[in-house]
Amino acid sequence: MAERDPITGVETTGHVWDDTLQEFNNPLPRWWLWAFYGTVLFSIVYWTIYPSWPMGKSYLKGIGNTITYTTDAGEKVTTHWNTRALLRVEMESGAAAMAQKAQLKKVAAASYADIAKDTEMQAFVQSFGKGIFGDYCAGCHQTGGVGVIGEYPNLSDDAWLWGGDAVDIENSIKNGRNGTMPAHKGTLADAEITDISHYVLSLSGESKEVEAAAKGKALFEGKGACFACHTKEATGMKALGSANLTDQIWTVADVKGLESPEDKLAAVEAVIADGIKREMPAWKSRLDDTQIKVLTAYISSFSGK
Repeated sequence: MAERDPITGVETTGHVWDDTLQEFNNPLPRWWLWAFYGTVLFSIVYWTIYPSWPMGKSYLKGIGNTITYTTDAGEKVTTHWNTRALLRVEMESGAAAMAQKAQLKKVAAASYADIAKDTEMQAFVQSFGKGIFGDYCAGCHQTGGVGVIGEYPNLSDDAWLWGGDAVDIENSIKNGRNGTMPAHKGTLADAEITDISHYVLSLSGESKEVEAAAKGKALFEGKGACFACHTKEATGMKALGSANLTDQIWTVADVKGLESPEDKLAAVEAVIADGIKREMPAWKSRLDDTQIKVLTAYISSFSGK
């Protein structure tokens, strides 16, 4: 007969320590045991049906469940059930995906003028275009397209070197751009570079050295041959991507960010002496025409175009 604790009456195992400390025999409730056995059974069934344990260089892929989806290349692929394939299917045929496809089709068929006037399409462009810009453009042009002076152009200031109309922006995205200005330190003396710099600064009211600016203007239109790209009026040429030097917008020399006239002069001198070489890659091989159109409309909205 099982021993019992004389005080509580609870069955004990017979183990006693220090004369009075006994080990009670309190088995787990049957409902708890059956629940535990149920979880073990459930896990075995789950591991069998769905992907689970690693096996060598692979893993258990489950049985009885397959998913078919379309790759980016248009190829139909049937695979075992897994969350990646499920996400791919949802992105192709889910309610949100179908609504997105409908909007993309609508944008693809519309003109840029119609997109700008349609509040629904504009809302979609702002949402979908922000994602594309964040993935492919923001790394250089920064969030909101504010750019980095001296490195990447500001897309929100209306100073578009290659043209700011939607067609021009689309062309820039598709085909990329190569922006170059030759270095003049080998063809012009330091004093001549200084004079041209004074002239360039005077076009934006940043230099009051009248005599130096006059010499610089002669060099700009003569020996320096700056007018060949920037025109004699210094307003730039869209075909060449040459900057307008009269609009007080500085894309390479950070003139607005400097305080002293000496620092501003030095910044412009450095650009003229060393030249410029910048490149934007073509995206037509990585983005389809509709994505480029959405991205164009999104970027156009930065400056209200």
